Amino acid sequence: MLLRQKTEELEERNLSPRATLSKHSRGRKRWEKECPVRTAFQRDRDRILHSKAFRRLKHKTQVFIAPEGDHYRTRLTHTLEVSQIARTIARSLQLNEDLTEAIALGHDLGHTPFGHSGEAALDEVSAHGFRHNVHSLRVVDVLEGEGGLNLTWEVRDGILNHTGPEPSTLEGQIVRIADWVAYINHDIDDALRADVIAPEELPQDCLEILGREHSVRINEMVIDLIATSWGRNRIQMSPRVEHATKKLRTYLFEHVYTNPRAKGEENKAKSLLKQLYYFYLEHPEEMDTNIKGNDLGQAVIDYIAGMTDRYALKQFNLYFVPSQFKDYV
Repeated sequence: MLLRQKTEELEERNLSPRATLSKHSRGRKRWEKECPVRTAFQRDRDRILHSKAFRRLKHKTQVFIAPEGDHYRTRLTHTLEVSQIARTIARSLQLNEDLTEAIALGHDLGHTPFGHSGEAALDEVSAHGFRHNVHSLRVVDVLEGEGGLNLTWEVRDGILNHTGPEPSTLEGQIVRIADWVAYINHDIDDALRADVIAPEELPQDCLEILGREHSVRINEMVIDLIATSWGRNRIQMSPRVEHATKKLRTYLFEHVYTNPRAKGEENKAKSLLKQLYYFYLEHPEEMDTNIKGNDLGQAVIDYIAGMTDRYALKQFNLYFVPSQFKDYV
């Protein structure tokens, strides 16, 4: 018996009846011979982990654009935190940890440089609009490698629906909420480090419920999520914890994500990406990529969305800053 089949048998024997089993996957767009060692979801996880798009996340903004300090989150560290939280929940609920991890690692592959300000810039110029979850699916389906990564239906569904419509699997639902748990707490941590907010300015009623320390809040949210979701067909928090969590999230949108001290460079970043977009429309030969499809506008969006923060700055300086001024930039 192959090692993969033994793992599939362990899944069937040990996981919850509500878990998504590897052997019951709805499959891939293109047929492939099964791996003798890894399950379908383990292969998906590995393909994402070894992709160029995943490696680029380390140089993409999470919230703070070009922060001065080594300890602020990037899109990569955010992804790893989501994965860790999601795996803990999946393991505790006896759901498929491999599927959960694959979705978590792939959920933000489509994020632009400069975080949500970059997403907003591309949404404004693209004829088709731009949403990072939709583009994350495009990355794994089309852009990465030769013709995409050919992931399973369940992983693709989780990546697409980690925001917006609810994922079809419980594992995808876990990642959706783990994403909230991770960014709410680490964005508070980063905002406090940057002196954008002070501890006493946080909603005190939320802290009374969730805890006053970073690790305590995550623990409270995760334990509540596990207890509330146990034996159910939906992943959810208790009403009390969910209300406090959503209130904290609203606070962050009002006082951190739109705070001039945190987002002071946002308009500059948006202008930079828009200028690059119109430049590449006129000079597609300058794009160091193979254009996939006949839609030049989409090809430019694909190219810019794949950039890291520093590469976007480098290209902007190359095309828009006079050479005699570059020593001063």
